Order: sequence, then structure tokens, then C-alpha cells
Amino acid sequence: MKSIFDEETYQEVLDRLNALKPESQRQWGKMTVSQMLWHCQIFIRLAIKNEKTNKKSNPFIRLFFKKSMYSDKPWRKNLPTLPAAKTQEDKDFDQELTALRQLVEQLHNLRNRDHWNPHPLFGEFTPEQWGKLEYKHLDHHFRQFGV
Repeated sequence: MKSIFDEETYQEVLDRLNALKPESQRQWGKMTVSQMLWHCQIFIRLAIKNEKTNKKSNPFIRLFFKKSMYSDKPWRKNLPTLPAAKTQEDKDFDQELTALRQLVEQLHNLRNRDHWNPHPLFGEFTPEQWGKLEYKHLDHHFRQFGV
């Protein structure tokens, strides 16, 4: 499984980001390309902030979904997402692309961070699992828009 922390995979992510265009059409789902760029930022910020949370991770989600978060098998289309990661608002493509590119770079630069707090929904992840999770989420949405 690829990880955002690997140099080759990091460059692949940047290349795929650069392949997105304002006119990129979704293959599934409801988001526009600009909304997708905004959506992806939320989950990278979560990893970068590395904040402690008082939320208990959901045992059902951990049991049935956590392993798929960092396995080689692609996620299925039209998976649900958190309400806070949805928007109906139009987003500016260039602004969201720049913001996501900067966050991807920040996250990649944290690849040697010693301590990662648990994910608020999925619980404990190793640094390796965080890197795979973040790559897999981006890959899912890049495939959604054909890049």
C-alpha cells in the first residue's frame, strides 16, 4: 500500500493534483472538483493538527472499516462522509488547489514526527497507517475525477 510519506508516492500525489482542472468531471458522487479539493483538506488538517480529542472511537467503525482504511483494496464509490466534511457551497478551484497542495506538502514533511494522536473516529494509527490512510483518501477522490 502506498503512503503519502514515501517520496515517490508524494510526487505522484502532486502530479495528480496538477492534472486536475476546473472542468474536471466527477465519475461518481455529488461533489464538484473544487468541493472535493476542499473536502480533502479537512482530513489532512486532522492529521497535521495532531490534537487530542475526548471523543471515543466507534468500535463498530473500528472493527468493520479501519482495516480498509490502509489496505491495498480501493474504496468503493459513494461512501458516506462526515457531515462536517460536506459542503453545498461553490468553492474557488485555484484557491482550494493551492491550499490542498500546501497541506499535502506539510503532511509529507511530518513523516518523521514521533507522536501521532489517535484518529477521533478510528482510534490509534501507527505513523505508517496515517500515511497510507491519507494517500488512500486522496487516491479515492483523484479516481473520482479521473486523475
